[in-house]
Amino acid sequence: FPMQMPELAKCSVLMRERSRVEETIHAMQRAGAGSLQVISDFDMTLTRFAHNGKRVPTTHNILDNRLLINEDCTRKVNVELLNTYYPIEIDASRSAEEKLPLMVEWWTKVHELLIEQKIRRDMLAHAVKESSAMLRDGYKVFFECLAEHQVPLLIFSAGVGDVLEEVIRQNHVFHPNIHIISNYMDFDQTGVLQAFKGQLIHTFNKREGALSHAAGLRELQGRPNVVLMGDSLGDLTMADGVSEPQNVLTIGFLNDQVEERKESYINSFDVVLVKDETLDVPNAILRYITSSRDE
Repeated sequence: FPMQMPELAKCSVLMRERSRVEETIHAMQRAGAGSLQVISDFDMTLTRFAHNGKRVPTTHNILDNRLLINEDCTRKVNVELLNTYYPIEIDASRSAEEKLPLMVEWWTKVHELLIEQKIRRDMLAHAVKESSAMLRDGYKVFFECLAEHQVPLLIFSAGVGDVLEEVIRQNHVFHPNIHIISNYMDFDQTGVLQAFKGQLIHTFNKREGALSHAAGLRELQGRPNVVLMGDSLGDLTMADGVSEPQNVLTIGFLNDQVEERKESYINSFDVVLVKDETLDVPNAILRYITSSRDE
C-alpha cells in the first residue's frame, strides 16, 4: 500500500479487493479535493459504538433523559418497542423489503411517544451535555480536514437531527461544509415538540431520502467522487442521489455481531473496520486524497 497509509495495514481492516481500493483512492487523489464529497451516517459511524465497555448513546437514546421524557415513555421506547423491533432490524434471514414496513411502524411509534411528552426545545442542549455521547477518536482531524479543503460532508441519519446538530456543536466542529438529512423536530411557538418534519427517515429508506434531497444540495453538484461511511448495509444506498458518480469508496464500521455479519459486510463495503472506535482509517484516506502531491 502507499507508504502514506500504514493505517490500512492494521488487522482490524478487512478488504475484499485491496487493489481496487488502492486504485480508487489514487484516482480520487488525482482528481483532488474539488471533486470529492463525503456522505456519512451519524450514530455508531461518526459517534462511538462503545466506550470502556459501555454502549455510547444514539441520538434517540440521548432523549432518554428525565429533563425530556418520563419513566413510562422510557420503558415503552427502550424496553417494549426495542425488544420487539430491534431483533427484526438485525435479523440476517429477513430481506430489507420485509423489514421496511416494520421499521416504519417502529419509528413512527417512537416519534408519537416523544410528541406526547411535549419535549421542550430549550432542554435539548442540556440533555446532550448530560449524556455520554462521544464522537469517534480522531473526529477533530476528520471534521477539520474536510472543512479546510471545502469538501462537503453530507450527514445522513435515521436519528434526530436536532440532537445530532447539538452533539456536533458541543464538540465545536459544526463547520459550514456540513449538510444534514435527518428527522427534525417541529416545535410550536412556545418551543414545545408538536410533530416531526417531513418523511420519516429510517435505516432502510435512505435511498429515497438521498434521491429526494440530492437535487436541492447544489454544493454537491460536480463532485463525482464519494467516500461513503456507515455501520449498516442500508447505509450503502446513501450515495444513490449522486449524479454520475465516478469513484465511490465505501467504508463500513462493523461494531458488533462480528462473526455473524463479517461476510456480508466484506461483500458489501470496500473497506470494513472491525470494532475500531476511531476515525483513523477514514482520516488517512482523506488526508491522502486531499494532499496535492504530484504522483
